[in-house]
Amino acid sequence: MTSHLPDDVRRQIAAVGVAPDRPLIIADADEVLVVFMAAFEAFMEQQGLYFDWADYRLTGNIRRQSDRQPVDQEAVSALLAAFYDARAGALEPVPGAAEALAGLSRRARVVVLSNLPAAYGEVRRRSLAGHGMAYPVVVNRGPKGPAVGAFTDALDAPAFFIDDAPSHHASVADHAAGVHRLHFVHDRRLAALIGPARASHHRTDNWTDARAVIEARLDESGF
Repeated sequence: MTSHLPDDVRRQIAAVGVAPDRPLIIADADEVLVVFMAAFEAFMEQQGLYFDWADYRLTGNIRRQSDRQPVDQEAVSALLAAFYDARAGALEPVPGAAEALAGLSRRARVVVLSNLPAAYGEVRRRSLAGHGMAYPVVVNRGPKGPAVGAFTDALDAPAFFIDDAPSHHASVADHAAGVHRLHFVHDRRLAALIGPARASHHRTDNWTDARAVIEARLDESGF
């Protein structure tokens, strides 16, 4: 079910060239492979802002230090653009991610599916490669279910989806129900706000656990 997939995303997926008989791991980047929230919070503070940590959303939680009032959606969008301009290539890796994926890549293809402005796709690819995660990066827009469906429609092997956002797990459940979904949230503060994604199969905040879950399912499936 991939009718709502943007053409540019479809082209990126086709260029990756997934083998139908090889297991596939589709991983988000922010808070899964790289540390986003701590870096974004430090950047906000430099702009005279702070994050309220009231719930899992940016708009409404980003507030001015001067009067503690929230900034509007337009200001949030501008702040994100400025952050990516300044820091997109300098985010620190999530501990254990590179090592776990290096081991898993001997048994499965690894692809990064990231929602960020298209202009930063190559920056993200180089940044991840610099951290030992030189995997294809597909820049997505909107819910990730259609993209995961396109990746796995012709797949005859186990597939795994790893993401921090519950909405993306729900989307993948709708478009690619056979994909095993791991809800991964590195930042403990975000994890406390979100709770386990209802549409995920497993919730974790570390790569030792995530790798063990994936390897167990590969063993069960004979891969």
